[in-house]
Amino acid sequence: MYLQLSDEELVGLLKVDDHLALENLFNRYYKSLCQLSAVYTKDFEIAEEVVANMFMKLWDTRNDLNLQNVKGYLSVSIRNASINQLQRKKLVVESIDEVAHQLSNIADELTPLNIITGRESYNRILKLIDTLPASQREVLLMSHVDNLSKHEIAAISDISVRTVETTLYQSVKKLRLLLKDFYNSAASN
Repeated sequence: MYLQLSDEELVGLLKVDDHLALENLFNRYYKSLCQLSAVYTKDFEIAEEVVANMFMKLWDTRNDLNLQNVKGYLSVSIRNASINQLQRKKLVVESIDEVAHQLSNIADELTPLNIITGRESYNRILKLIDTLPASQREVLLMSHVDNLSKHEIAAISDISVRTVETTLYQSVKKLRLLLKDFYNSAASN
């Protein structure tokens, strides 16, 4: 039955919480939307994630939908989400590079004879972040890389805001200790 329905009819069914309508829209457009997203992201796995997120958002906002051209809406949404994904990825790299540069300058001041290159600092920071427990690493990255608020992190992680605050505090404290140990060992070499 659903296969014969138009996109607009499926959207009408979405509004009355028909999950099969979403499934049919997903099956109808998934492949082409992934291909479209991959044009922007240059990574099919990321493209699949972008498309999946867009369909989750479509379900979440189903009651507010008022679409005349479903295919056009989906295409524009995927294009925008893919571009946003690229910008977030670029911001992550820039912010980590910036931190690495700042830490390299600190190392220069501490031990001018043992200059640590920006690339080494960058790699070391990533390795140090990876040593954090999974929950601390996730909260730290969501807060400082994705720039999510404590309330958004709590909603995504299904934990309380207080737990987010505590976890964030612990992760920053541990990362500072790891960085201090790293630079102290670099200074002694």
